[in-house]
Amino acid sequence: MTITAHAFKFSRTGGPDVLEWVSDQLPAPAEGQVQIRHEAIGVNYIDVYHRSGTYPLPLPSGIGVEGAGTIEAVGSGVSGLSVGDRVAYAGGPPGAYATIRNAPAARVVKPPAAVSSKAAASLIFKGLTVEYLIRRCYQVKAGDVVLWHAAAGGIGLIACQWLKAMGATVIGTVGSEDKAKLVRANGCDHPIVYTNQNFVEQVKEITKGEGVAVVYDSVGAQTFNGSLDCLRMTGTLVSFGTSSGPVPPFDLGVLGAKGSLFVTRPSIAHYTAKRPDLEKGAAAVFEAIERGTIKAVGVTEYKLADAAQAHRDLEARKTSGSLILLP
Repeated sequence: MTITAHAFKFSRTGGPDVLEWVSDQLPAPAEGQVQIRHEAIGVNYIDVYHRSGTYPLPLPSGIGVEGAGTIEAVGSGVSGLSVGDRVAYAGGPPGAYATIRNAPAARVVKPPAAVSSKAAASLIFKGLTVEYLIRRCYQVKAGDVVLWHAAAGGIGLIACQWLKAMGATVIGTVGSEDKAKLVRANGCDHPIVYTNQNFVEQVKEITKGEGVAVVYDSVGAQTFNGSLDCLRMTGTLVSFGTSSGPVPPFDLGVLGAKGSLFVTRPSIAHYTAKRPDLEKGAAAVFEAIERGTIKAVGVTEYKLADAAQAHRDLEARKTSGSLILLP
């Protein structure tokens, strides 16, 4: 049985205008799939990378990797999920910017009753990202001093909250005084307004010249070298995004000269590729939500039809916190 689904797709890479609103006939879910009618859809910077071609996809392609809603049909070979279940997912084939879609059951988790679909769509992808970054990619310990770039973004705000609860000292870069107030209210001990302060100098002052244990950098080209200069001896730079452009090639000898530093370029796809890792990470995120450790802050809601405008606002850094689309 097929039904009509409305979705955004793109057949060429470029700016937000390449997104096309289309109607398609959606078949019944195949083996290993579930059919989800969306109640809320998360917008993430990886969507921009897909749309722009920074992370190439076979074209034409759907877009969006995070959503929450209700299962309307279940394909063969799926266990543990039933019609009527409220679910959320992060990752898998892009295609979340849709009223209804078929998604791999292996990527789907069931949020607790206390976690709404809006909260799930605001937090599951970003929460899973923060979870693997601070608990597995580099294991932050109480007392660690951490630098987080773009601290007022959706991922950054969740990270500030979670890191503070872990007992870390959080330094965060932001683009305005208003955003500095926002991150301070969400666990950031030392906001740095990078538009009028040199973040390297500020980090050295805050740490009395020692540097930080770890830098989380989703900005890329504009901040990479400065991030290395913020690290203490044997510190770690986690480069998990390139919103300002890709990091140019560099001489590995620099890492030795600056203090036997470590650099890693992780991906949520790898850290949640195995079902047990996804389930464990999701359980940690949902527990953190229920305990009040993390919450969605400054959620900006757009109609699904206005997805292109959401991308424009995200790229222009007009938003802070999470962005969601509502069908």
